[in-house]
Amino acid sequence: MNSEIIQIDKKLARLAFERAAKTYDEAAVLQREVNHHLLERLDYINHQPKMILDVGAGTGYATHSLQKLYPAANVVALDIAYPMLSVTRSRTKFMARLKKKIKFINAEAEKLPLADNSMDMVYSNLTVQWVNDLDLALSEFTRVLKPGGMLLFSTFGPDTLKELRDSWRVVDQYSHVNPFIDMHDVGDAMMRSRLAEPVMDVENFTLTYSNVLSLMRELKAIGAHNVTSARPKGLMGKSHFKALEQQYEQYRQDGVLPVSYEVVYGHAWKPIIQLDQHDQATQSDQVSISIDSLTR
Repeated sequence: MNSEIIQIDKKLARLAFERAAKTYDEAAVLQREVNHHLLERLDYINHQPKMILDVGAGTGYATHSLQKLYPAANVVALDIAYPMLSVTRSRTKFMARLKKKIKFINAEAEKLPLADNSMDMVYSNLTVQWVNDLDLALSEFTRVLKPGGMLLFSTFGPDTLKELRDSWRVVDQYSHVNPFIDMHDVGDAMMRSRLAEPVMDVENFTLTYSNVLSLMRELKAIGAHNVTSARPKGLMGKSHFKALEQQYEQYRQDGVLPVSYEVVYGHAWKPIIQLDQHDQATQSDQVSISIDSLTR
């Protein structure tokens, strides 16, 4: 199966996250840990945003963290699944200080219903892997950023769920695991979006489970089960799942099954001065940045 032609079925993805709104928080242990590591990066960055966009806000864990970190800022929580935003909104109602500081938008990362140059920061934790057109999503992030604004995000790299992917490949030729983009390709896409000073790094996590069924249930609980266009269309039979379990057993160590996650972190800045197309063609190796950004 050629991963290059595998797309996310957005309607199914939206439905999966809508259904997972009530179970997400209990199961999203890795997502919270990655978000914590992503927020830590802000401790070392000299930036005081007044308008923040949280893309893929989910149930609002990052949204509220960002508002606490920048109490004078307004935060826009954006998510493809309205029930996820409803959870965030219900929590915000009990935080009087936050009620006027957090707004909610039900939309996709590739189609931001926001004005140009309207955000000082675009923040996105483990959402970029759900877009079908990375260049379009990054261009949208760049468009809504103000000159001098910052993009900070995390996504999954190709080693994510590699044990599950490789086990399925022995069982059948369908797509069972989302395609994940390599860190270097993400960096190249950031450059094409005319973002300045891109910085990328990778962190690897390994979670363990007693059996494959526990893993599959957790993926479903966070809305991350198979919604690719090349997925098998019928229900999975017992013999089919049994074959998967037998293949996955080769990875068992110390009585548990490992599950790999490759987390890619990235941040960049929207240049103060944007080159027009003519300048970009004749000066493609030059990017204009502010003097202040040199101290970041």
